[in-house]
Amino acid sequence: MSSSVQPHSASPIVTDASNDAISHAFAHRSLRSVALLLARHEIRNLRRWFEEFDRDILLPILLGEIALHNIGAFDTGGGRGGDGEDKGGRPRQAAVEAVPTALDLDCAMKPCNAYSIAAATGLPRETVRRKIVRLVELGWISRQDNGHLFVSREALAHFGRLLSSRELSELLETADRARALLDTSEAP
Repeated sequence: MSSSVQPHSASPIVTDASNDAISHAFAHRSLRSVALLLARHEIRNLRRWFEEFDRDILLPILLGEIALHNIGAFDTGGGRGGDGEDKGGRPRQAAVEAVPTALDLDCAMKPCNAYSIAAATGLPRETVRRKIVRLVELGWISRQDNGHLFVSREALAHFGRLLSSRELSELLETADRARALLDTSEAP
């Protein structure tokens, strides 16, 4: 009787399906790492804004919305509320160049009021009105007799310095780290 010898391989057979599964798992881990990186970045910034505005998180949201309404006057394209973004959500170059600096505030800004801010944020008008009173007290916005709201020179100068000194560099560093993680997810 002759016995047939079957060749025995020490390594498992790798198929395209198993390669796809490995690649998918690796990409999923990379995306999860990117999501955690971005969440840490956002939470750190939210905590800073929370402290910057006397522990009232609605104040920076409202100030930001007022500033976006005001600066929307510089938008050269269409878009929702003059948000300065293209259809892909990226800033249009003309809109980026047109955003006023603290030294460039003599040009006209688009006014807004408590009603338009309430509509934009989905917050109750009375809440928005109360928070606007606080923003006026802090000197971050000015309110005209007709109810028009404008971000103040002081707010633009103060937060412009903060954004350029701290948050912008951290945002760029976070973006570079996220890009590196995503590039490695394309590896194997």
